[in-house]
Amino acid sequence: MRSRLETAIDSLSGATDRASFATTVLNLRDILETDHIVYHAVNHPSREYAVASYSDAWQTHYAKEALTRIDPVVRGCLSTYGPVHWESLDWSGRRASTLMADAIDAGVGSNGLSLPLRGPDGQFSVFSISHAAKPKDWKLKIDELLGDVILISHYVNQKALDLVDDTKTSSVGDLSPRERDALNLLAVGMNRAQAANYLGISEHTLRVYIENARLKLSAANTVHAVARAMSLGLLSP
Repeated sequence: MRSRLETAIDSLSGATDRASFATTVLNLRDILETDHIVYHAVNHPSREYAVASYSDAWQTHYAKEALTRIDPVVRGCLSTYGPVHWESLDWSGRRASTLMADAIDAGVGSNGLSLPLRGPDGQFSVFSISHAAKPKDWKLKIDELLGDVILISHYVNQKALDLVDDTKTSSVGDLSPRERDALNLLAVGMNRAQAANYLGISEHTLRVYIENARLKLSAANTVHAVARAMSLGLLSP
């Protein structure tokens, strides 16, 4: 049985233009079994751009009121490189609490997870999933999905750079066998200690391989390097 990650990456690989990219992103909602999914390019080289499964009315309202400026989710993602859990954000301000109440009324859902994504030339995007599940059920769902969502979000962002903005990625140097091994083991869920032990090398040496691979792939961090390597077909299935 194919994994969620394999299904998502194969689906995104087939996107060849803006229309198919948008359709593919929306289809990820079914793959991840969540109520809503959003890719919001807050600051792309060409223009602000979004693909969202929210209602047209809510998307129009969000754009018309320029809610990006006050949205705690966007602000939270701007201040970190890691996952942003909506429940951990400050919604106490008048404008933020109104935004949340209106969003819930519009069917956005009260539980959400967002991933900040950064690219060349100051590109910044946010990938989010949300659900109306009870908090306890949502926590269990995110515990299961988090690794896949992180990798998928980076692949979605790379596709957007390639297709939406016609951004040409820099040439990627060949990864050495050890660099591929290191990323492969991280891709299947091993931590650095486990990967180093499996390869029979020190964690310091493993870090060198990972950092070399990251630089060759022009990746912002290790997770991005794994996603880039997978999207380029550099890792073993």
